[in-house]
Amino acid sequence: MTNLRQHLQRGEVLLGQLLLEFFTPGIGPMLDACGLDFVIYDMEHGRCDITLLEQMIASCRGSGIVPMARVPDLNSAPLSRVLDVGAGGVMVPRVETRQQTEEIVRQLKYPPQGRRGVALGVAHDLYRAGDAEFFAQANEETMVIIQMESVLAFENLESIVSVPGVDVAWVGHYDLTLSMGVPGQFDHPQFLRAMDDLVAACRRHGVAPGFLPPTEESAVHWISKGFRMLSLGSDIGVFLNAMKTFKAHVSQESASQ
Repeated sequence: MTNLRQHLQRGEVLLGQLLLEFFTPGIGPMLDACGLDFVIYDMEHGRCDITLLEQMIASCRGSGIVPMARVPDLNSAPLSRVLDVGAGGVMVPRVETRQQTEEIVRQLKYPPQGRRGVALGVAHDLYRAGDAEFFAQANEETMVIIQMESVLAFENLESIVSVPGVDVAWVGHYDLTLSMGVPGQFDHPQFLRAMDDLVAACRRHGVAPGFLPPTEESAVHWISKGFRMLSLGSDIGVFLNAMKTFKAHVSQESASQ
């Protein structure tokens, strides 16, 4: 599996997509064919459960895409369960404190960095139990993504992103503006200040800021601001926008004939 952590550590930008609806065996390889780096199967708002997740991850084998999962919440114990079925990383929503962040890292890393339980010869190691070097390699490759979605999370920004083992601090932008009392106002000064603060804190601690921009222009903008792991919309959003554009063009051209 591609080590995305190394790419982030080199300062590169990673592009992928969050999936909420299109849980088909071909979707991961299709995104790989589009040149994307990762896919995140959503177990929070999407209809993906652990059984479906294992099938989706298996369908990515042989492609260059790195499959990951967003768990329902930080109480989805153990968080490492999605790693055991082969996920290359875990996104945890609604993280607000350093203590929560430390517990997330502990659950997702093997000792000495954490306390992830050991199950070898299963899906995550392709049913080939590895040697003692496996554990250090798994720790090195496993992505830890925490979602910051509230005013409280940003009040604790520095203490959260400074936790060793955190790779990405991902903004839950709709939830954050709702928490701020400015729902959906992504040009509001309070929201923009929070984004600048996040990028600055992440740079100080070697963490990549993450975001889900809905449009091409938005993606370019947030990359220019310092965000380095982005979902290019969601499967639903991209499909609907493409189909509306397709249909509008066909209707316009047909009417002119």
